[in-house]
Amino acid sequence: MEHLKAFDDEVNAFLDNMFGPRDPRVRGWFMLDSYLPTFSLTVLYLLLIRLGNQCMRNRPALSLRGMLTLYNLGITLLSAYMLAELILSSWEGGYNLQCQDLTSAGEADIRVARVLWWYYFSKLIEFLDTIFFVLRKKTSQITFLHVYHHASMFNIWWCVLNWIPCGQSFFGPTLNSFIHILMYSYYGLSVFPSMHKYLWWKKYLTQAQLVQFLLTITHTMSAVVRPCGFPFGCLLFQSSYMMTLVILFLNFYIQTYRKKPMKKALEEAGKEVKNGFSKAYFSAANGVISKKGQ
Repeated sequence: MEHLKAFDDEVNAFLDNMFGPRDPRVRGWFMLDSYLPTFSLTVLYLLLIRLGNQCMRNRPALSLRGMLTLYNLGITLLSAYMLAELILSSWEGGYNLQCQDLTSAGEADIRVARVLWWYYFSKLIEFLDTIFFVLRKKTSQITFLHVYHHASMFNIWWCVLNWIPCGQSFFGPTLNSFIHILMYSYYGLSVFPSMHKYLWWKKYLTQAQLVQFLLTITHTMSAVVRPCGFPFGCLLFQSSYMMTLVILFLNFYIQTYRKKPMKKALEEAGKEVKNGFSKAYFSAANGVISKKGQ
C-alpha cells in the first residue's frame, strides 16, 4: 500500500506540474483527487473487452433484453437531467455563449461543476455499452472508434473536472446530453424486434453527432477569437480532440451509409448476370420458348 501511495503521489505531482494548480472548488469530490482510479478503470475496461471476447468465443450470445431496457432508460433519464440542469445553471449564471470564464458566475459555476461531475461519471457507466456488446457477441460494433471514444472521454473529463470544471466547458456536455437522449432512446427501442420497422432514423443520429462536434469546435474557437480568460491550451486541445471525432465519425458514416449501398447494388448487379446474359434475357427467352411450345 505504501508503494501504491507513493506511486499515486508521483503521478499526481506530475499532472500538477504539467497542468498547473487544480481548481480548489472540486477538491475532495469522488474520484477526482487521484488519477489512479480513472486510469485503472480504463485499463480494466480494455482488458474486459479482450478477455470477454475470448471467453464468449465458444459460448452462445446472451439476450440481456431486460437489462438493456433498464440500462438505456437509465442513461436516457440521466442525460435528460444533465441537459435540464446545465441549461438552468448556465442561465442562472448568465453564461456568455461566446466565451465564459471559470469564476465570474459564483454559485452558478459550482452548480455547473456538479452537473459536469455527473457527466464525467456517466462516461464510466457508458463502458457498459461495450461490455453488453461483448456479452451479446456483437463484435462488429466494437470498432476502434467505439473504444477510442469511450476510453478517451472518461480520462479527458477527469482532467476537465480538476482544472476547468465550469465556464466554457459547459457547452459540449449540453449538446452531448441532448444527443444521448436521442441515442439511448434509439438503443432502448432497438432491443424489441417489433420496433425495428420504426427505427429508420439511425443514420440521422450519426449526422446529429457530427453536427454536435462541429458546433462544439465552433464554440471552443469562439473563445480564441474573443478570449475571456479561459485557458488557451485547453481550447486548442478540445478543438483538436473534437477534430479526431469528426474524422472518425465521418469515416464511419461514409463506410456505413455511402459505400454499403453502392456495394450492395454492385453485388445485385453481379447476380443479375449469368454467363454474360442477364436474368431479363433468360426471362424473355423462356417466354419465347414457352410460347413456341404451345
